[in-house]
Amino acid sequence: MSNIVAIVGRPNVGKSTFFNRLVEQRQAIMDDMPGVTRDRHYGYAQWCGAFFTVIDTGGYVTGSDDKFELEIRKQVEVALQEADIVIFMVDCRDGLTGYDKEFANIIRKSKKPVLVAANKADTPDKSSLAAEFYELGMGEIYPISSSNGSGSGELLDELIKHLPSDGLENPDEGIPRIAILGRPNVGKSSFLNVLIGKERSIVTDEAGTTRDSIDTRYKMFGNDFILTDTAGIRKKTKVVEDVEFYSVLRSLKALEDCDVCIIVIDAERGLESQDVNIISLAQKQGKGIVIMVNKWDLIEKDTNTAEKRRKEMLEKLAPITYIPFIFASVLTKQRIFQVIEKAVQVFFNKTKKIPTSALNDGMLPEIVHYPPPSMKGKMIQIKYVTQVAAKVPTFAFFCNHPQYIQDSYVRFLENRLREKFDFEGAPVRLFFRKK
Repeated sequence: MSNIVAIVGRPNVGKSTFFNRLVEQRQAIMDDMPGVTRDRHYGYAQWCGAFFTVIDTGGYVTGSDDKFELEIRKQVEVALQEADIVIFMVDCRDGLTGYDKEFANIIRKSKKPVLVAANKADTPDKSSLAAEFYELGMGEIYPISSSNGSGSGELLDELIKHLPSDGLENPDEGIPRIAILGRPNVGKSSFLNVLIGKERSIVTDEAGTTRDSIDTRYKMFGNDFILTDTAGIRKKTKVVEDVEFYSVLRSLKALEDCDVCIIVIDAERGLESQDVNIISLAQKQGKGIVIMVNKWDLIEKDTNTAEKRRKEMLEKLAPITYIPFIFASVLTKQRIFQVIEKAVQVFFNKTKKIPTSALNDGMLPEIVHYPPPSMKGKMIQIKYVTQVAAKVPTFAFFCNHPQYIQDSYVRFLENRLREKFDFEGAPVRLFFRKK
């Protein structure tokens, strides 16, 4: 990945607002409260035909009351290492601070091209306040306003002069997406960090540590995927802070955009109503699903514990019966790679195409052996089945009286399809048409 631009600075100078302006959508959560952004957040932007990746970072500060201060600083330092160009954002209203001077010395050590953006210069009189930042000795100062966009054109004109290449419009286009979802504090971020072998997301014992949805490219089993770590999804009645409300919205958007969901649940607490809500939402949206039962190392077990738990959870999920369960532990790394391997398999199950001849050879004998029950004196005959183009496996059955097909028979056909063609973890949709 090239053409990487990191936006850095102390807390609450408008980095996330400017990031959202560059990527032209509300990807990063914005709030007047300092310290909202914690992890590195990536997006794609373009200016005058040049394409580049933008990294939004948390505010770099030392000696604050923020318990995440050290972890945020680590994330900022990684962004500085990855970047080709650095946008150092400062605040015209607050003027030059000791934090700005301290952080400027750290940026200089990176030896990367640096553009100083003096934000919150919403009016000409405030733009004149940007002059004091020349004291930093970091070259030209660009007065901008993240909120209304003024001055950003001049900054971006200078930025693209330093880009190594014209870049790609969207390097992630067409790459399958796997979202890691669940309630707060079940181990989603820890799972991602173990998979990729580094601290991609900040992890603490405090629920709600992750706020934005964090995308990471991941290569394994000969395939390239995007893993999305998300904020924990709690019930609406328990969400009281604005930041958490927007975090949940980002998680639901990640669910909407993904191909496969890995839904993480806590083995000690079991499958709770909120887990069932998340799974039902994923099923309604036609997503592939894998359930990871995390913290399995904390459970006292005998030879049948896993199977008992699986049956108990399937009863709560009925009539959804096609979802695979993996009992794993992020702490001991037990079966964590089986989880991602299963998610890859579910993706291919969800996208597979069954030849029409194979479908009819497999399904018509089953239909002859167990035909649809008659309704209102009408004999129902299914003559032909084919798979139709859709985002989830969808099959059309052609018959003489489609309106009389009962739900119980639809379930029978779905079960036979799953047995013969392996659609584990993937939703299957059946339609009946007049022959």
